[in-house]
Amino acid sequence: MRILITNDDGIGAPGLTALVEAAKSFGEVRVVAPDRERSACGHSMTMRDPLRVTPVDWDGIHAFKVNGLPVDCVNVGMQIAWPDGCDVVLSGINAGPNLGFDVTYSGTVGAAMEGTINHVRGIAVSMASFVSGAPFHFLTGTKWLQENLGTLLEVPLDPLTFLNVNIPNVEFEELRGARVAPMGQRIYEERLEYRDDPWGQPYYWQGGVQVLASDQPGTDVATVSQLFVSITPVSVDWTAHSQLKRLQDIVHGGR
Repeated sequence: MRILITNDDGIGAPGLTALVEAAKSFGEVRVVAPDRERSACGHSMTMRDPLRVTPVDWDGIHAFKVNGLPVDCVNVGMQIAWPDGCDVVLSGINAGPNLGFDVTYSGTVGAAMEGTINHVRGIAVSMASFVSGAPFHFLTGTKWLQENLGTLLEVPLDPLTFLNVNIPNVEFEELRGARVAPMGQRIYEERLEYRDDPWGQPYYWQGGVQVLASDQPGTDVATVSQLFVSITPVSVDWTAHSQLKRLQDIVHGGR
């Protein structure tokens, strides 16, 4: 199996090392990752700046860093790391959860999506930690993937569908198992914080307080909070198919 690995935390991120360690027993791994952290870039790509690609020494593994975004790394990887094509794009392991609406912001998820758009299986993996400053148990992610990645690589998926996996950030022995779960709602309050710089000029810092709704049983948010790994199939087709007929009747006047 030909495996392309990337992330949005950068080439030096410990989660990337953990993912490589988990994946290398399933096939030949090649790494193409951003040269620095690129979190919250979503499915963006670089259009008006050159992409610089630099080889990286990685213990016998073909690896490169790119001065671009995760989507750029997938496209570069398919061009120079796997010019004859690969079987899967693995993205992660992200230092933090990608649950609910976070998938629209996440560079980790964006890379898996780009693989899917290019007709390659995409899997995004994140460590779901909700405590600021808590250490990440990437070994938990490695162990869980070593036991379960084979299933994720073989499970049948509809066209234009990829997998978003969130692993609770706890010791491996504390995991209660895994559940397939739909996306929940993970939203933020007070998204913009007003501040003054040292010269008294105002600016805004974007972030906000995470809000995990407690009334979402069965969703990825609830699943992870109960210490189960959540596995969510995500479709690149964003069409609201249930609304098509109603909208057609209104716009077309019943024609």
